[in-house]
Amino acid sequence: MGLPEPSPWANQSHDGLLDATDLPDGWCLPNRFPGERSDDASAQIDELLGYNDHAGTDDQIHGQQESDQNETIDGRWRYLEHEATHTRVMIRLQRQLLAVPEEIRITGVIYLPWRPGDPITSQLLRELPTARIEAAINKRLFAMKRTETITGGKIVLPSGRKVSERDLLKPLGDPKKVPDFYELVALQHGRLTQQGDANPSATMAEINSVALSTAQGWVTKARERGLLPPGRRGRAG
Repeated sequence: MGLPEPSPWANQSHDGLLDATDLPDGWCLPNRFPGERSDDASAQIDELLGYNDHAGTDDQIHGQQESDQNETIDGRWRYLEHEATHTRVMIRLQRQLLAVPEEIRITGVIYLPWRPGDPITSQLLRELPTARIEAAINKRLFAMKRTETITGGKIVLPSGRKVSERDLLKPLGDPKKVPDFYELVALQHGRLTQQGDANPSATMAEINSVALSTAQGWVTKARERGLLPPGRRGRAG
């Protein structure tokens, strides 16, 4: 028996960025891209809308990917349908690498009525719960458990202990003696990443006067506890 023929159309969920379970009741994620395309048209849509007009050459694109700013290229457009009104919507999902914690945000929306030429009403615009979709994606992808609560310039840790933001880049102490140690590891790593540090684990080793392997072990344990998102392949730290 031979292998089944591959689907002639590209599946919207193939990369795991958006899943049908991320959508609230009343919205659905079709398997297929509009027009039953055999590829993901996100790059072409970005080009038409000018999302990549400032990074047109290979060198500019590479420079943005390696910079210490959140990327604006390489967004992914995904096609949704509203079950009651049949309104068609495309949302642009963008990975925010330097957010603390790292997250996915919706950075563009295209509305299309069920029948071409029909008006888009304000009610239809209100029916797209972008914040809920973002929250569901980030919970699924990053399983983030840590919350960063600022009260009067202080960060409140789960134990109730408060630390100042300016203390996040000071030595963390002994993991066996410091409450919320891995929370602090995640916060220190996140703050360094936010500042554009290309290898935060190495900087953490310097700050804490420990071997690089020790700092990397701390970061790994923080990730295992859901306090940091998974590392991005190809990036140090």
